[in-house]
Parts: sequence; C-alpha cells; structure tokens
Amino acid sequence: MSLSTPTQEDMEELLLSCRYGDLEDIQQFVDKFGPDPLATARDDNGNTVLHMVAGNGHTDALDYLMPLLPASLLAARNNAGSTPLHWAALNSHLAVAQKLVQLPGGPGVDLIDIKNEAGRSPLGEAETVGWEEGAKWFVEVMNLDEKAKGEEELHPAEGLENVEVEIEDAEGQVARMTLGQKPTSSASESNRTT
Repeated sequence: MSLSTPTQEDMEELLLSCRYGDLEDIQQFVDKFGPDPLATARDDNGNTVLHMVAGNGHTDALDYLMPLLPASLLAARNNAGSTPLHWAALNSHLAVAQKLVQLPGGPGVDLIDIKNEAGRSPLGEAETVGWEEGAKWFVEVMNLDEKAKGEEELHPAEGLENVEVEIEDAEGQVARMTLGQKPTSSASESNRTT
C-alpha cells in the first residue's frame, strides 16, 4: 500500500493538531501519510511540529512524535532562531524541556547552549520569564566545563616583562606604565617577622 502525499492544507492541519495537542489527529496524519512529512512540516514562521508541541506543553504528543522524527529536528530553528527547547523554556514546560534534552541519541545538553536571534539560550529565556524551576534544572544538567566547549585556557605570555606603555587621554595627557614588572618588597615588608 502506497501512502499519499500531504497537501499544504494537510500540513497546516498537522501543525494545528500539534499546537493544540490533538494526538488522535496527529496519529491519523501519520497513518495516512507516514512519518516522513512530520520532519518537513513548517508554518510561515518556520516552526516545526516540535516547536508546536513543546511550546504548548503537550507531553503525550511529544512522546508519540519523538521516535518518528530525526533527532536533528530537536535543534531545528524557526525564523527567529529559536529551537523547540526555547519555546518550552519561554512557556515554562519542564517535563517537555527534560524530554527534549534527555532524548537518547539527540543533541542532549548542547541544546541548552543554542542562542536565538535575540542572543538568548533556552536558559536565558527561562530567566527572562522568571521561570526559576526551569533555569535551575538547565544549570544542573548543562555542560559547565569550558574546556569541553573548545575554549582555551589563558596563560600569561612569557618574555613580556617590563613592557613600557604610553596612554594618551582625550586632553592630551600622557601616562606611562610598565607592564610585567615584578613587585619588589619594601623595607617595611622585609622587617616583618612571621
């Protein structure tokens, strides 16, 4: 039996079903068209089926959809650069946020670091709306190891002792300073007993 191809109207109905958490309609769509179109459904703002269920806290629909979708859809961004996890955070849906982050084979805690066009991560969205429970959970599970994010540890440069620097302010005054000077002990320090 071959599956038919959904029309634009069918795709719009699917997205509405996801928005309102109508699991029966979502299942009927999959029965009729198969799971493949689920991954390509987008509204005019670039929102996916996961944006719709995550933003509205529909855990039953999320549980049904996640095994049918590629894990990469968890990091899909809408036109504002927001992922489904941004929407879950913006609307304070902890169970949904946990399912998105904890999906085996998915991006995992890296989802928490994705920034949208406004420059906010899902943690930032949670903080913006005052969702303390979600912000606390994000901090508990996120990867805080800076080295794991590819950041290098800063080390002082060697051989840069006694570098003379001149700084001119807006009024033409010049200040001179020496960088890298080793502090010398003063007479009062050397006379102290320990």
